[in-house]
Amino acid sequence: MPTSKSFKDLSITFDKSPVTDDLLVTKNDAAIKRAIVNLILTKPGERFFNPNIGCSVTGLLFEPLDYITAGLINDEIRYTINAFEPRVKLLNVDADIDDENNGFNVIIEYTIIGQPENVQNLDFFLERTVV
Repeated sequence: MPTSKSFKDLSITFDKSPVTDDLLVTKNDAAIKRAIVNLILTKPGERFFNPNIGCSVTGLLFEPLDYITAGLINDEIRYTINAFEPRVKLLNVDADIDDENNGFNVIIEYTIIGQPENVQNLDFFLERTVV
């Protein structure tokens, strides 16, 4: 019987465990979900020593709130995950317009490579933010 792979990433909060005093980690499904969201919210050029990693969706959020922009967001997310997250097999990306909240509801479906074929869902809201 084949064993499934296990994945670990450092927690984004960089909190320490009160018991071991080591940095906390996220594991398996949670680690991959966090990595996908980080990839999507990282602009190309933001990561030192690897300027190609990232996604251009934040720039698309200032485009008109229409189906063309939703399609471009779908394409950009699909490209980013396929190019930079080798731990998943992407099944579907769907960005739906949310007129009331002036943004896009995004649903991503994928399976984790090396684990049983359970479809994982990741959903979040993309909106314009002004800094």
